[in-house]
Amino acid sequence: MNNHHWALILGGSSGLGLATAKKLASHGYHILIVHRDRRSDMDAIEASFQEIRSFGNEVIAMNVDALNSNKREGIIADIQQQLPEGHTIKVLVHSVAKGTLKPMFSENRQTLSDTDFRITFDAMALSLYDWTKALATVKLFNEDARIISFTSEGNTKALPNYSAVSVAKVALEALTRSIALEFAPIGIKANCIQAGITMTKSLSMIPGYEQIKENALRRNPNNRLTMPEDVANAVYLLTTDEAKWITGTVIKVDGGESLI
Repeated sequence: MNNHHWALILGGSSGLGLATAKKLASHGYHILIVHRDRRSDMDAIEASFQEIRSFGNEVIAMNVDALNSNKREGIIADIQQQLPEGHTIKVLVHSVAKGTLKPMFSENRQTLSDTDFRITFDAMALSLYDWTKALATVKLFNEDARIISFTSEGNTKALPNYSAVSVAKVALEALTRSIALEFAPIGIKANCIQAGITMTKSLSMIPGYEQIKENALRRNPNNRLTMPEDVANAVYLLTTDEAKWITGTVIKVDGGESLI
């Protein structure tokens, strides 16, 4: 492939984002990761980034707040400065997992506020448009760019403690359709991947996740959970020339889990 191509991954230090970074690096992409992590976690994260570098491509990692609108312009200016001349962003992967997991109603627990919904929506949905618009404005996208984000079965099914994230996922899908339509003139294709239940740090933060995991195993005809690598494989497929006519849709990558 053209070695001037970069994949920008928002939230690429763990889970689906990290697996995607490794997969795309193995197929010749230079990797740019924007993540927000504590200093105490950085040794393990740096080891993962070193694994990505082992594929022989460039890796730029920026531990900054990608969701801070006041800092975004500076982050993008930094990206422009670090990318070699003539290099472009071919793939933008939105793997941001920052949401509030509280019930809507409880007699003994704190419940969701308007602010909880707004924070979750801004992080897990609206930030996709913010970054797409900002990168397009400074003409960093390749003429055949692919934008991929991650949704979940919470887009249609109600789960306890998940309503704020559900709202964000539905909005993320709507934004993806609109991005696919309105940014088509500059060559952007945008899609969501609906992953099955995947054992990640984000899943382990959901109250009652063990029950969610057991239920997914019962429903899945392939008798296992989705792995981050399954999702990363699908992301790669969507970046290929053969996938350039796929845009504005949601693709299930769940081993049939949602069939039942």
